[in-house]
Amino acid sequence: MDSSIISPLVIVQEKDSFKGGWASSVYLIGAEVLERFAMFGATGNLITFLTDILHEPTATAAKNVNIFNGAATLSPILGAFVADTYFGRFKTIFLSSLIYVMGLVMLTLSAWMVPLEFRPVPFFLSLYMIAIGTGGHKPCLQTFGADQFNENNLEEIKAKSTFFNWWYFGICFGASAGMLIIFYVQDYIGWVAGFVISSVAMAVGLGIFLLGKKSYRQHIPSGSPLTRIMQVFVAAICKRHLSVSKDNCTEWYEEGSDEGFRVQPSLQILPRTSHFKCLDKAAIIDDKDKMSVTKNNWRLCTVTQVEEVKLLLRLVPIWLSCLMYAVVNAQGGTFFTKQGHTMDTSIGKSFYVSPASLQVVITLTVLLFVPIYDKIFIPLARRLTGFQSGITMLQRIGFGMFLATIAMIIAALAETTRIRIAIQHGLQDQPNMTVPMSVWWLLPQYVISGVSNVFTVIGLQEFFYDQMPNEIRSVGSAAQFSVFGVGSLLSGVIISIVQYVSSKMGNEWLVDNLNRSHLDYYYWLLAGLGTFGLCAFVGVAKCFVYKKVNAIYPSLE
Repeated sequence: MDSSIISPLVIVQEKDSFKGGWASSVYLIGAEVLERFAMFGATGNLITFLTDILHEPTATAAKNVNIFNGAATLSPILGAFVADTYFGRFKTIFLSSLIYVMGLVMLTLSAWMVPLEFRPVPFFLSLYMIAIGTGGHKPCLQTFGADQFNENNLEEIKAKSTFFNWWYFGICFGASAGMLIIFYVQDYIGWVAGFVISSVAMAVGLGIFLLGKKSYRQHIPSGSPLTRIMQVFVAAICKRHLSVSKDNCTEWYEEGSDEGFRVQPSLQILPRTSHFKCLDKAAIIDDKDKMSVTKNNWRLCTVTQVEEVKLLLRLVPIWLSCLMYAVVNAQGGTFFTKQGHTMDTSIGKSFYVSPASLQVVITLTVLLFVPIYDKIFIPLARRLTGFQSGITMLQRIGFGMFLATIAMIIAALAETTRIRIAIQHGLQDQPNMTVPMSVWWLLPQYVISGVSNVFTVIGLQEFFYDQMPNEIRSVGSAAQFSVFGVGSLLSGVIISIVQYVSSKMGNEWLVDNLNRSHLDYYYWLLAGLGTFGLCAFVGVAKCFVYKKVNAIYPSLE
């Protein structure tokens, strides 16, 4: 890269790269660990609270869990938009964390002081207040952490890729601790005590985040990303009569290309690509533009601005093709848990494990596999492929989707075995009796789901951060979360469809008595949908063109 385009500000940041990179990220990872501890502890066993305390039917409780998870993972879209447009990431994290803590406190009070017959209303209001809080916290904290690494420094670029692995390691460590500790407290001490621990943990996490304030690199909000996007479409429509020259004689507008126009500095200059050529017209300088004293942003856009919109359009098929993975991924906190409730959960003669705690197997698998992936798999793959990251981001995502489908097949086989044992022991109409089959039969589906997360979830985090335009990277993080949000909602829709169709056929698949239901059929259905999603993803990934950058300019303060 030509050193002439790197400002003194960037050079200063490179000299102080460790302080601006990993040193400041330590505070953010610490805050994320405690947030995940609080979130999973408070809501990871939600289906048990809804069925045992609020007495909801199993299918209804599963749908409510999916709706909440959908809201909690879709709200980051709004939070990211607010951060990138108005407040910046630091302020958005701070304000949303306050809302988060308030929601957890209200959840505690609703379980403690509100009579049972009135409890559902304040309980669900508290839950969705938590969803609002996580909407600002989730996309911004992750993106804020990645922002600490300077993209002008090769060593920090490598460190940023490693950061995403260890970021997810921290997420899973916090989630594992929350499930192991708080689920035990909920089962043997009480739900109120569990909610209190979650509230305190989130408050401490907010304090840790504030401790690192002086060391953070912060991006300045660049204005509404929606406005920049709409300007490209409007400008392209205004110049729809123009044609793009094939002999490269077309005069293109880029930032700094015309001193007569006042332009805003961009973090990256993107080269023109051949996709979505109709949008290129927005960056053509015509006679009317040349005669204008000032630049009309709704008639003339930069090549980079047009390419940013193209980036977003290219991401849409990837986003859509990942939805089936998200549907499959949603089963860990719903039907996997209900399966475990019917099985023998004893360890030895006197200790019993909470079925909901088996979710910790997923996160423990991630904790064990991330170092293996980072220290063994990546160096080996790097030697074979020549890629700095070992395998491409899309290859990583696709392999995880394949593993998720395998997990569904194993879950279906385990459920078929459980139902057969229940029939053999005459337990079909005795749902409260324990089926003499160890809950550890469910371990393989949890373990493979965990390995799948290392590939797909972390891959999606890095992919949507890396491929989004720099100025709206919080939105990119939110887009990644929204995959799982829409997937959770879609899972609820699929449950409703399955209930309706199977009841019409006279043999409902998902009833409260799992010994009489056909959960194994449902898992086979999800395995088929997962396979369809994987095929769609492979087709889309083959056509995907990664973002390319010509030059990098500073926008950090």
